Order: sequence, then structure tokens, then C-alpha cells
Amino acid sequence: MNRAIALLVAGAVVPAPAQLPTQLAFAIFGIGVVGMVHGAGDLAVIAPARRPLFLAAYGLVSVATLLWWTADPAIALPAFLIASAVHFGMEDAPDGAWFERIARGLAMIAAPATLHSAGYAALLQTAGGPSSGVAHLTLLLAIAGGAAGIVLLAMAWARRDLRLAGGVTALLILPPLVGFTLGFLVLHAIPQTAERRDRLGCPSTLSYLLKVAPVFAGAVLLAGVVAALLQHFDPSGVRGLFAGIAALAVPHLLVTPWFESHSMPRQAVLVPKIG
Repeated sequence: MNRAIALLVAGAVVPAPAQLPTQLAFAIFGIGVVGMVHGAGDLAVIAPARRPLFLAAYGLVSVATLLWWTADPAIALPAFLIASAVHFGMEDAPDGAWFERIARGLAMIAAPATLHSAGYAALLQTAGGPSSGVAHLTLLLAIAGGAAGIVLLAMAWARRDLRLAGGVTALLILPPLVGFTLGFLVLHAIPQTAERRDRLGCPSTLSYLLKVAPVFAGAVLLAGVVAALLQHFDPSGVRGLFAGIAALAVPHLLVTPWFESHSMPRQAVLVPKIG
């Protein structure tokens, strides 16, 4: 995992000063490919008897999210951002104090606005459509994200936590698409992938990838189809990126936790190790 993080950090050097298409390509790869790996394990952690109902609910919520985003992105965008902030706060600091959870959620969503408010506002305006009002809250988001970032950096210093420090620094300093992508991967996706790998009893990340490969391939295909369909509304690809992520992330945020809480206990979900 440390090697993967080092490669991602090195890869972010190229798109950071580049134009939007290059930054978008980095975000598509980072969020839409690497970031999906942990979510691809959703099905595997659900009790087998409940999987048909889980898949039905997952698909229904995914389609509903896509339709909502297509019909009213100005409302769907802020709702998605709020849900994501709650998810990041709960998942990334499961044993943390309430203020750490709030800081985690706020920093992930709002810290990229702190030093790049104009670019952040432009992204939200594109993703949410011309009638989107959330872009007008960029100043408040920048202040909240900056404050949350400072809190987390102080905690990282006290704990000597290089991962936390690096992820938060990326969120604060790098351009929004690149900073969020790197922060999301370092602080959320990669640690959650390791947690899923260990929970499923996979002896290596490669064995985990092989186990979830069919689901992962389907998720990538779905996200690609969504992005292609939304090219009609936004040729830049930004709205397609947000909608494609939302169509997969919202059921991951809402459906999976509910089924996990009503499924087998965590220790019972483990499968025999490979090899």
C-alpha cells in the first residue's frame, strides 16, 4: 500500500500544473478506477442469502441517483456532498472523537476550496448545472475546509501520522480535482481497501483484486456509460465524472451499511485464505 501511495503522489506531479483535461484524466483514473476497488468488495461482505435483495436495492438506488442527477443536478450535487462528508467522517475515523469526524468529513469535501476557491467554484458550477447554488457557498466552504485542515494537521503532528498529514496537505495545496483525488485515495480509498482485504481473509491485495474483479469490472463499465451519456449535457466531462461517481457511491454510502448491519457479524464474513 505504501508503494501505491508513493506512485500516486508521483503521478499527481504531472496533472497538478496542467489544464483541466489532464487533471480530469487523473481524477477519472484515481477516483473512477483505483478508488472503486474498495467499493467492489461490497457484495462479498454481505451474507449470501441477502445478496439478491442487496443487488436489487443497490441497482435501484444507483439508477435513482443517476436519474436525479440528470433531472436536477443543482439539488443532487449538494446532497451528494453532504452524504459524502458524513461517510468520510464516519469511515475514516471510526474510533475518533466527534470533532475529528467532523474535521475529516469537512476537509475531504471543502479543503480543496481553501486555496483554489475560483477553480473549486467553477467545478461545482459545471457539475451542478447553471442553476446550482452550492458554488456560491465556496467562501464558506473554503473557511470551513481550511479550519478542518488545520485541526487535522495538528492531530497528524501530534500523532506523527504521515498518511494523515500527506492526505490533508494534498487536499489543501493541490488544485481541487487533483487534491481531492489524492486526498481521497490516501485518506479513504486505500485504507478501506486494506480493511476489506483483511476482512475477507485475502493474503494480499492481488488476491483481493482477483476476488472482486467481476464486480469491479461492472462498476467501471457502469461509470463509463454514465459519463458517456452525460457528455450531451457537459462536453468537458466534469458533470459525467461527478454523476458516474455518485451513481456508484450513493448505494455504497446508503445500501451497503444497512445490509452490513443486518447481515452476518464481521468475523463471520471471513472466507478461507487463498494459497
